[in-house]
Amino acid sequence: MTRLWTIPVLAAALTVAACSKQTSEAQPPAGDPAAAAEPAETAPPPTVAPAPRPSAPAHPATRTTGESRPLQNTAATPAVREPAAPPKPTSHEVTVASGTEMPLELVTPLSSETAAVETEVRARLKQAVTVNGEAVIPNGATLIGSITDVERSGRVQGRARLVMRFTDATFSGERHRLNTQPLSFEAEATKKQDATKVGAGAGIGAVVGGILGGGKGAATGAAIGGAAGGGAVLATRGKEVELASGTALTAVLAAPLTMTIEN
Repeated sequence: MTRLWTIPVLAAALTVAACSKQTSEAQPPAGDPAAAAEPAETAPPPTVAPAPRPSAPAHPATRTTGESRPLQNTAATPAVREPAAPPKPTSHEVTVASGTEMPLELVTPLSSETAAVETEVRARLKQAVTVNGEAVIPNGATLIGSITDVERSGRVQGRARLVMRFTDATFSGERHRLNTQPLSFEAEATKKQDATKVGAGAGIGAVVGGILGGGKGAATGAAIGGAAGGGAVLATRGKEVELASGTALTAVLAAPLTMTIEN
């Protein structure tokens, strides 16, 4: 009897033990992290972009040794500094008014007896020509011109005449155009001297005629003497225009003169 009732009890115990084992295998314990964190699928690894290639340094590389100061690359060619260009000269224009007088000293000696038209004439400026205190033509500048008209003294009438004008000024190695009014020179009149010659001839003739023939002879002698005196005047020319070197002249500008002055 005793064996019969123990068999069902044993079977029930085995059944309970089997159920407990299946439950323990189906559900992992609450404290197991590996079982709880298992992923359903394995994710593919992320794509990593290639790192950019380093560019060349803009400046020469430097290297350091320990804590010493960086050493510069001395292989580079040093920069050459060009000298600064000199400043360009500036200039301005100055105008000398028409009618300005220029005191001159004649350099070329002249005579109406030997001069001819277009004979060159030179003179030296004795005082600088200035405008507002600025010298436009310096003292000592040479003025160059020519004879424009010349006439010798006549045998009977007409006095000698000489005319000139200046057209250029030279100074500092340059020649500048200008225009002056004509300078005219005329010989002195000789009418009084001619009258004296004629009178002296008539007086001498009258004396000689009086000695030879009385009163009538004196009148005839005076006429003859006067004719002789007149002949002497006809045979002699009057004075010529003579201008020695160093003669003082004054030239006058006939037109405005514009000059470029360097600063």
